[in-house]
Parts: sequence; C-alpha cells; structure tokens
Amino acid sequence: MSKRLRSSEVCADCSGPDPSWASVNRGTFICDECCSVHRSLGRHISQVRHLKHTPWPPTLLQMVETLYNNGANSIWEHSLLDPASIMSGRRKANPQDKVHPNKAEFIRAKYQMLAFVHRLPCRDDDSVTAKDLSKQLHSSVRTGNLETCLRLLSLGAQANFFHPEKGNTPLHVASKAGQILQAELLAVYGADPGTQDSSGKTPVDYARQGGHHELAERLVEIQYELTDRLAFYLCGRKPDHKNGQHFIIPQMADSSLDLSELAKAAKKKLQSLSNHLFEELAMDVYDEVDRRETDAVWLATQNHSTLVTETTVVPFLPVNPEYSSTRNQGRQKLARFNAHEFATLVIDILSDAKRRQQGSPLSGSKDNVELILKTISNQHSVESQDNDQPDYDSVASDEDTDLEATASKANRQKSLDSDLSDGPVTVQEFMEVKNALVASEAKIQQLMKIGRSVLVTSSSSLPSFPSTLSWSRDESTRRASRLEKQNSTPESDYDNTPNDTDPDDTGSSRKGRQRSMVWQGDGSVPDTAEPHTAPSPILPSTEDVIRKTEQITKNIQELLRAAQENKHDSYIPCSERIHVAVTEMAALFPKKPKSDTVRTSLRLLTSSAYRLQSECKKTLPGDPGPPTDIQLVTQQVIQCAYDIAKAAKQLVTITTKENNN
Repeated sequence: MSKRLRSSEVCADCSGPDPSWASVNRGTFICDECCSVHRSLGRHISQVRHLKHTPWPPTLLQMVETLYNNGANSIWEHSLLDPASIMSGRRKANPQDKVHPNKAEFIRAKYQMLAFVHRLPCRDDDSVTAKDLSKQLHSSVRTGNLETCLRLLSLGAQANFFHPEKGNTPLHVASKAGQILQAELLAVYGADPGTQDSSGKTPVDYARQGGHHELAERLVEIQYELTDRLAFYLCGRKPDHKNGQHFIIPQMADSSLDLSELAKAAKKKLQSLSNHLFEELAMDVYDEVDRRETDAVWLATQNHSTLVTETTVVPFLPVNPEYSSTRNQGRQKLARFNAHEFATLVIDILSDAKRRQQGSPLSGSKDNVELILKTISNQHSVESQDNDQPDYDSVASDEDTDLEATASKANRQKSLDSDLSDGPVTVQEFMEVKNALVASEAKIQQLMKIGRSVLVTSSSSLPSFPSTLSWSRDESTRRASRLEKQNSTPESDYDNTPNDTDPDDTGSSRKGRQRSMVWQGDGSVPDTAEPHTAPSPILPSTEDVIRKTEQITKNIQELLRAAQENKHDSYIPCSERIHVAVTEMAALFPKKPKSDTVRTSLRLLTSSAYRLQSECKKTLPGDPGPPTDIQLVTQQVIQCAYDIAKAAKQLVTITTKENNN
C-alpha cells in the first residue's frame, strides 16, 4: 500500500473496524464479511481487491484512498443521511448483523439496486439527461475533484462519452490536464485509452505532449490490462511496455499437448471467432482469473478456525444481467476448468490476442493449419528466449484434487451436450406451462401444497418444464419466443447469435471492464469446446438436503403469500432469501455429480433462483424500460418458484434413494 491505513477507518457498509478490502469502482473500504457479499454480486457491480495481499498499481490505490477519504461512501448512501430515513426505519448494516440476510440485503440494495443514490428529477427524455451528465463529467475531469466525477458516473454519465463540440472524450481532457487519478477513475468505469479524438490523437498522445510521462506509461498499461493480467496469472511477469514489448506468451511444461489434433482444432476454433466474440471470451476469462486469484487471497487471509459457511469462496462467476443467459452459462463453466485446462485456454487467448493486434492473417486452407500452429509455437519459443526468467512450467494445482484433466477436448463438447440439454419442449408441456401461468391464483394454491409436501419423497413426479428460458428485454416478445428459441437454439458456452448480443457496450455499463482490443482482422463464428471433469458419485446426506429444502420451502411460501396479497415490494427481499438458501443447498453437492438427474435438478434449481431474482427486480420503481406489467411479472415469479420447488423435491427424492441403497 502507498500508506498505512489509519485505525479510524471503518467498513463502508457495516462500520466494522479495520477494513482489509477495497471496492475499486465504488471508492470504499470494506471488511471481510461485507467483501464476501460484494464478491457474490460480480465484478460488474463491485471490483474487490485486498489492501495488502493484492498487487496494486500505486496510482489506482491512491485513487481509491482519495475517494474514501473524501466521502465517496455518501454517494451510495445519500438518502440514508436524510433524517427522514431514520423515521422510516431504513438504516445501514452494523458489525453485529448477520451476513445473511442482514448485511447481504443492505449491500445489494446499496450497490446493485442503487436504492440510496440521489435521484435526478424525472425528465421526459432520459437520453438528454445522460448527455448532460456526460458533458459535466467531460468538464470536471480537468480538476482534481474525484468525488464529483464519481457522483456523475453513479448517475449515468458515460466514461467514453465523445463530446460533439469538443471532439474528444473525458479521458483526453484528463490526460491533457495531467490528472492521473481522474484517468484511473475513468478507466475503472470503462474509458478506453486507445480512443482517438477528432484530430486522430489518443489520451496517451496528449499525456506525452504535456510532459506527463507517468500518466502516459500508466495509460499504456491500462490499454494492455487484459493480456497483462492473464500473463501475470500464469508466470508472474508482465511485458516491458517501455521497451516495446506488449505481450508475454508463457509456455506449458508439457508442450506435447500442443501437437495433438484436438489442440489444433481448439486453436483453430478460437482463431475463427469474430473480433467481438473473441473480446467477449477474453473478458470472461479475465473475470475468471480475477475470481480465482481473489479466492486464493481470500483463503490465505481468513481465520479458518472461525470461518463460517456464510462467507465462503465464490464457486463460479456470478450472473451479469446485461449478458445473455447463454453467455452467463458459459462464464460459469469456466470454473470447471482444472488448472492445466485453464492455463491452456489462457495461453491460446494470449497467442491469438497478439496475432490479432499485429494484424497477422489467417490462411483459409485447412492444410495450412499446421503451419499456423507451428508459427505460434515458434513465437512461444522466441518469446521465452527473450526473457531471462524461466518459462512458466506449472499452474497452482489447488483445484487438481477436485477437477481432473484426463478427458480429451473432443469429449468436452459431447459432455456439454449431454450435461446441459433438457431436451426439446413439447407443445403439450408448453401449453401446460401457459395454462398454469394464466391461472395465477390456482398456481399459488398448488405451490403452497408443493411447499408443504416437498419432503414427501414418494410423491409422483411433477410435469416437465423447461429449466432454461430465454430472457429478452422486450416483455411483449418474451413468452412468444421462448418455445421457438428452446427448440431451435442449442446451448453453447458463448452466445454467438446477433440477437443475444448486448447492444449497450459502452462506458459505465461495463463497469471498469478491460480495455477494448482493436484487431486488424475478423472471422466467422465456430462452436466452442467444453471442459470435461471427472464425475463424483458422492452425494450429501439426506438430512442436510432436507434441512436446506425446508429453508427454501419456507421462503417460497413467504413469497407466494406476498403474491397472493399483492405485496409486490416484498418480492425482492423474498427472492434474495430464496437465492441464498438455493446457493447453500447447491453447495452441498459435488461440482460434477455423476448422476444426470442430479445435474439436471441442480441446474433447474440454480437457474430458476437467478431468474426469480431478475423478475423480482422489475418491481422496483423507476426501473428503465417499458412500463412493468405487474401481472406478467407475478406470473413469471410464480413459475420460477414452481421450478425451484420442483427441483428441491427432486433432489430430496434422489438423495434419499441413493443414500438408502
């Protein structure tokens, strides 16, 4: 750290003493317990770093410290500072509160729902408001007032806003003024150092012209943040950008795998990805690297004698609602890669990132694939010879005991198909769902009965429903397109269809994502491979599953009573409690259950819980987009609750049967 944390500093969320973590994009310091909740929200909500055990670029840490010391937390708790909030019973968490549900509910409301942020007066044209905010940001970054810029970003100002009159972006302005901390803040919120102004100059150019050499060097680092982080994860080194080295391509100790036909095919598929999809994949792998590294720091810094299940590691990347459901599923599958498989993927991405940036063309002939791979292999060798330090020869094998690297990449896609396919939805099944949704009151009563009888394992099985639905932003097309999409679109690791590409790919929507990578070429979209891990026959005890099922059932009944009584403001807290209970239940089972039925039930359980949260959020007042149809939302909430209850019942039945055998 650049300086010693003062003992008076407290957690921004619960006021606990001696916070040891920081939320970089929120400008706050947080304690271990609150950090565990931040991590479960995902990096698109909060980017956490340990203050002492994580490497920090000095100016990035200085930026967070400056924001914290200048009251950045008041931005996220604005309305709580109003005396009227005390009268209404709203308060922030305190150190004695339980992590779940007390601290978790407060933190989600604070950062995910932005429930306490100061709201601007409503205007007819939201785009004008966003443009005005971005113009204010454009002029504010020339000063050192970080908290003003963070407030503007929290209200919707765009870090990559291109000023139509000035012909440049806020990062150009900050770079010209030598405001390195403002540049750090803008970069965290997605500003691209490679963006050119109307004169064709980048922020790096302006920093150099102004004699701000430290800022210029830092902007170059930010521009290569993604590939630098991937290389450092594998070999603990970063490229020497000052001397023109912008990529390090580590080598595996066992390079014989690179010569296999399967490895060649996998690389060819990666190289054939369009630039946009390759960037998405690289960003997702970056997030997985961050998750794994933060997990390692988390485990190393915890007091394991007092560690409780409430604050465990995050087992896979949390859902980002801005991404398609297919992409979110692909992101979560990255956690299944063991150390060797994941390292191979990272190396392939680094190799192709270098190729794309340098504009190296790909041959269209299949016969030349061997030549391409040899060229890349030679690049590996040249790269390693240029460095004095030894090549990367192994990856930390903490996960090797859980995930084995024995199956070939060819079997991975086959495993994916058998593991994730619920089969086509028949017209009869679809009509059953539709009829059930129309009869909301009858569905509530039916679910209440399911909740009471979910532990009766001898009951007949419920009708089959699709476990993965397609969630478009247009409510009017959602129900009509669901059956068609499920029957026509197979699941894959990443969503390669234009219809599922998120149109909002700018500024703060990416919340400090990696800088965009500018490639010279483009290509077609192939299928992607899925890792195969050894299945585990071990199931949890029936008693543990029943206990968690009782908790889920209790929360579902509470949600259904709220639906019955039209208490829509209770949807979100109920869904959060259900999500916590579902997460705890899913954690009882192995990552790769041997039983197909267990995998199907677990997938239905967790995906339904995520969908339930997404639907319940639509009841928030002031939610952007078309007016909310409360009746439709209620029907969707009921459907999700139905699927959760069904999956929980199936898991009780399965574990009871297996444990009695």
